[in-house]
Amino acid sequence: MTKSIPVRKNDYIDVRFEDLTHDGAGVAKVVGFPIFVQEALPEESGKIKIIKTQKNYAIGKLVEITEKSPYRVEIPAGESHKYGGCQLEHMSYEGQLKYKENQVKQVLTRIGKLEDVVVHPVLGMEEPWHYRNKAQVPVGEKDGKLIAGFFKPRSHEIVDTNESLIQLPEVNEAINIVKDICSRLGIEAYNEQTHKGVLRHIMARYGKQTGELMVVLITRTLELPHKTKIIEEIIARLPMVKSIVHNVNSMRTNVIMGPQTTVVWGNEFVYDYIGDVKFAISAMSFYQVNPDQTKVLYEKALEYTGLTGGETVIDAYCGIGTISLFLAQKAGKVFGVEVVPQAIEDAKRNAELNGITNAEFEAGEAEVVIPKWYKEGNRADVLVVDPPRKGCDEALLQTIIDMKPTKVVYVSCNPGTLARDLRILEDGGYKTVEVQPVDMFPQTTHVEAIAKIILKEGN
Repeated sequence: MTKSIPVRKNDYIDVRFEDLTHDGAGVAKVVGFPIFVQEALPEESGKIKIIKTQKNYAIGKLVEITEKSPYRVEIPAGESHKYGGCQLEHMSYEGQLKYKENQVKQVLTRIGKLEDVVVHPVLGMEEPWHYRNKAQVPVGEKDGKLIAGFFKPRSHEIVDTNESLIQLPEVNEAINIVKDICSRLGIEAYNEQTHKGVLRHIMARYGKQTGELMVVLITRTLELPHKTKIIEEIIARLPMVKSIVHNVNSMRTNVIMGPQTTVVWGNEFVYDYIGDVKFAISAMSFYQVNPDQTKVLYEKALEYTGLTGGETVIDAYCGIGTISLFLAQKAGKVFGVEVVPQAIEDAKRNAELNGITNAEFEAGEAEVVIPKWYKEGNRADVLVVDPPRKGCDEALLQTIIDMKPTKVVYVSCNPGTLARDLRILEDGGYKTVEVQPVDMFPQTTHVEAIAKIILKEGN
């Protein structure tokens, strides 16, 4: 017998919220049937309107709050803040950290069946606003002027945004000034529907420790109209700029950057530091967007490795060498692997930049290269993984189990896949000792976590 849905579209009902989803929506239940409502918090009661029903859940809209959560705070005024990716800005920072700690605990228990693992309180920021060192915003037109900002959810309608509260002020300023310059010079915005126009995105990258700024203009066209004038005005109005880059993306695609990148003024790189390690960052480099918390994350990863100076470390998914070079300061030898060849070139350059000679890097898939190293006789005392959201490849996890490093440190940007992979390692002879969540993205639902894993005795 088919179970009936207890609510219908356009119903108005009174509910109590008991949880949050992974994307920050409040969860209420009617006779066990879940209803997801954006901007609602646990421990709140209110009236909602049902706007969509599915077989196993419904979507509601918050109409009125009759009992507020102790963690509810006033959100900043202005429509633009609703679309800046800040799913939890209506929740106090104390509440956000508790939510993220519970999220990690719940997935470790539910997915990983890991009930005895110590999960520490989340390491948060003293000032959880204005932390992002990079923005890449879509460009459109309205009333004859350029606009740039965020897309409304589930649409490609751009909301013009002069200040994002999670971007560094220098990044906000750069985006606004470049938008103004291009608008006054009559640069035409790219139109997705017609695949015509010129300017698709504006990107700004800022080295917080060095004060160096990079501006990237992404166009559909090979030519950047008024290029000389644009460069002159950017230099005049943004004195901290060290690099101006033109990227061409002529394809019909949602991918932001195209294959052709040209430095039109200044340097190819801007520089920044994580701790004492200096990094060269190009327009295409992957570099953590919250430098303050990246230092916290890497220091904890270094602590979990327990390096004393003689160990061999393998860093899977090493990117431009950020963790590898951090670890190389305490290790005997570090081997890094990354699938993106350009990132490996960046990693080698960053090692040279810092005079680090005990780190080697190879381009390729971690799940291919590390088993190859293993067959060649290269053994790791400590293995560090920092995979993408999909987690570690099964072949890599099996190689870890076969290689038997005494310690594994898992840096994760997705607690769900972390829990899944920890279960596989546990079944393969390892024990998860502790997990430290780190809040890299305040005001959002994302949480990173570091797991300390040791080989069980007798394995």
